[in-house]
Amino acid sequence: MRVDAVTKAYGQRRVLDEISFSVIAGERVALTGPSGSGKTTLLNCLGGVDRPDSGVIRIGGQSLKGIDSDTLAELRRRAIGTVFQFFHLLPTLTAAENIELPLQLMGVPKDERRDRIQALMSRVGVDHRADALPSQMSGGEQQRVAIARALIHRPVLVLADEPTGNLDSKNGAIILELLRELTDELATTLVLVTHSEEAAAICHRRIELRDGRIVSADE
Repeated sequence: MRVDAVTKAYGQRRVLDEISFSVIAGERVALTGPSGSGKTTLLNCLGGVDRPDSGVIRIGGQSLKGIDSDTLAELRRRAIGTVFQFFHLLPTLTAAENIELPLQLMGVPKDERRDRIQALMSRVGVDHRADALPSQMSGGEQQRVAIARALIHRPVLVLADEPTGNLDSKNGAIILELLRELTDELATTLVLVTHSEEAAAICHRRIELRDGRIVSADE
């Protein structure tokens, strides 16, 4: 993934100011910095949720600049997984059905979907909750399901926005270890927005933002 001179403003306020960096395949990078520094806006641009005003973002060799909405949606379905602070599971779907959704959108055959879901649910330790609705699961269980959903289609990039921010320290540590292990196993790039030192510690390096600019970046 490569980010070149990305700028984003809302009205007169420039939220991202000439942001440039690259991340190699399988690398974990923590985006740190105070609230309002532009971390979540940058994550939204990386995920194609927001479009930069200028600059170029490339994911898996594909530039996001100038592509139409259908092509962008297909790229997001195929190449990107997302983990949120508040889980964002669909409340009327079971754990297994939430995890299955990315595979359905990609047209993966039913038998293959079933096998991949069972294997990954077992890997993240929620195979016994396959038929549970989100309202019937603990926060830690919901986030494990969310991680499985983000990784089930084997994306090249996972974006995580404060994934432990709504969990106690014990469950937070479990979630971080799962993210570290699974991204290693799948050689998936992880970009992690966090205020947590524990979360940043699972990453290979950090990029610190302040007032929309990179103020420090580990090599």
